Amino acid sequence: MSRLVMKFGGTSVADVERIRNVAAHVKREVEAGAEVAVVVSAMAGKTNELVAWCKEAGSHFDNPEYDAVVASGELVTAGLLALVLKEMGLKARSWAGWQIPLITDDAHGSARIEKIDGRNLAEGFQRGEIAVVAGFQGLHASTNRVTTLGRGGSDTSAVALAAAIGADRCDIYTDVDGVYTTDPRVVPRARRLDKVSFEEMLEMASLGAKVLQERSVEVALMHKVRLYVRSSFDDPAHPRLGTLICDEEDIVEQQIVTGIAFS
Repeated sequence: MSRLVMKFGGTSVADVERIRNVAAHVKREVEAGAEVAVVVSAMAGKTNELVAWCKEAGSHFDNPEYDAVVASGELVTAGLLALVLKEMGLKARSWAGWQIPLITDDAHGSARIEKIDGRNLAEGFQRGEIAVVAGFQGLHASTNRVTTLGRGGSDTSAVALAAAIGADRCDIYTDVDGVYTTDPRVVPRARRLDKVSFEEMLEMASLGAKVLQERSVEVALMHKVRLYVRSSFDDPAHPRLGTLICDEEDIVEQQIVTGIAFS
């Protein structure tokens, strides 16, 4: 049986109707025979709202409490998606980062992942459960406090989780259907790439390409996790594969120039 991590960003889960669309994508993979872990971001705009509330609450800014507040956005999404999947007749449960556990250092607001124990999720797979994981967050073990990984951290959560559970691939669903030669909103003739190497994607991300968080590509390169960048707005019954991020040796024809990033 194949094992798959699917990650959905904030625009993909912006409201309950879009969460139902996400659930349809998940159902397709489950019915195809995959064990699935889904990593979700907070609903679009929710993290900004939570950050604003922290600033409004007082001048005594405390990073551990800030993390406790902003991590709640992903918990809401994970719970809602689990509810929708159950309504569809599928087995599912939501997981907070600390329940997995996903262990980080103590750099609150920009923590780095130290290790992930995937055994709890594997036991859930054996029970036929879909794991719906709140992205962007983890646990600092010695203080027992929730930490967050920084903006865009759900991508990093998903790739690291894929490495920890030995997933066959990690599908990153967003509002675009892959990686383009340049920003299609700026250059209408931009072309979607079928494959991009880890190194090229890391370079593009570091120069301003917004498709993937830079740290997530670093983790994918380190652990050789194959990534697909896909659109959550495709028809769930007939989705496109998008762009594969992979080893250079998996790409037969190398481009002299792969893409141009805007800053």
